[in-house]
Amino acid sequence: MKQMLTRAALVAAGLCVSAAALAKTEISFYFPVAVGGPITKIIDGYAAQFNKENPDYNVTPVYSGTYQETIVKVLTAHKAGKPPTSAILLSTDTFTLADEGAIAPIDDFVKTDADRAWLKSFFPAFLLNGQFDNKTWGVPFQRSTVVLYWNKELFKEAGLDPNKPPQTWAETISMGQKLTKKDASGKVTQWGIQVPSSGFPYWLFQGFSTQNGAILANPAGNAVKYDDPKVVGALQYWVDLSRKHGIHPPGVVEWGTTPRDFMERKVAMIWTTTGNLTNIRSNAKFDFGVAMLPAGERRGSPTGGGNFFIFKKATVAEQTGAYKFAQWLTQPERAAQWSIDTGYVAVSPASYETAALKKYAADFPPALVARDQLPHAVAELSTHDNQRVTKALNDGLQAALTGAKTPEQAMKDAQAEANRLLRGYK
Repeated sequence: MKQMLTRAALVAAGLCVSAAALAKTEISFYFPVAVGGPITKIIDGYAAQFNKENPDYNVTPVYSGTYQETIVKVLTAHKAGKPPTSAILLSTDTFTLADEGAIAPIDDFVKTDADRAWLKSFFPAFLLNGQFDNKTWGVPFQRSTVVLYWNKELFKEAGLDPNKPPQTWAETISMGQKLTKKDASGKVTQWGIQVPSSGFPYWLFQGFSTQNGAILANPAGNAVKYDDPKVVGALQYWVDLSRKHGIHPPGVVEWGTTPRDFMERKVAMIWTTTGNLTNIRSNAKFDFGVAMLPAGERRGSPTGGGNFFIFKKATVAEQTGAYKFAQWLTQPERAAQWSIDTGYVAVSPASYETAALKKYAADFPPALVARDQLPHAVAELSTHDNQRVTKALNDGLQAALTGAKTPEQAMKDAQAEANRLLRGYK
């Protein structure tokens, strides 16, 4: 009799465990892997820690390729009625996601004073691309700006002060000329500067256009100014770095190989995301510096990177869990550690007041450059029908850089295509 009771108790206990396991709310979390470094291990660790601290939920990361591949996957799943619960997607995809009815405004989950304080805790520059129609559609997580990296040893070899990167467009040219090397046959063996023009050409170009005093799109996302003379002038400067001054590789420069070219000393200065900072620090075998982008009429860089979005077709329980996970991910201590581990910008001022990030920045001051550039930053290019409107600009930029079109004609054609695409959103 006692044995039967024990067996019954064990069965009952097993049923309780099974019920508890079944009661867990599953939260799928699509995450783009687009930059070097041990990102997946970090995210897996975050999910495991959150699940341990919050036993009612089970966050499962899904590594979904590039940002572009990820939005295709989540929108396909959304249209099929099986969307993820949450995802990190480009902040510039906000208009597209909202137009598709794919995401729920974050405001829907903000109920308490603590919630409201959390939403106000982010750097204002990082909220620019996540807000329109008086709603916040996504919150910043994996965010960045474009920064300049320079090889201090190559500066010294060229007779330049290794601790003084270019501060202006003119200095970029003069320093770049001293840093460009050729062999006996006239072939360039070391370029002065390299700005990638594949992958995210519009984003790197926004550095030039912002510095030349131009803003590419209006806040409503239904008009662009690709053919503005200041935009054309910015593109002419980029083209001239190669064709006129001979300090930049010709044609289209690959996004993915630019950090490696820098680490292999094929180029003395590069523009790329601050999200490559930890990767370069770990792998460069020389002393390097990080600086704000040089100024034209003004300093400037677009913000960049991904926001955390919650999907509209997820269940209320799933959405609640995703919101809790978003808050958990962006707490100051965690955002600080994420910045230390990856090089991305910590998303709130409070993150930079944590002991961990204060110590890291004291030991490695370049970690503060992207944050300090935020007052000069503008919203990343984002419009309705964003993928195609941005592609029109990308195609124009590459046409000018390869010499297929003049900068003026390239931007005129890009403007015409953008006008056609945005006509229905006026």
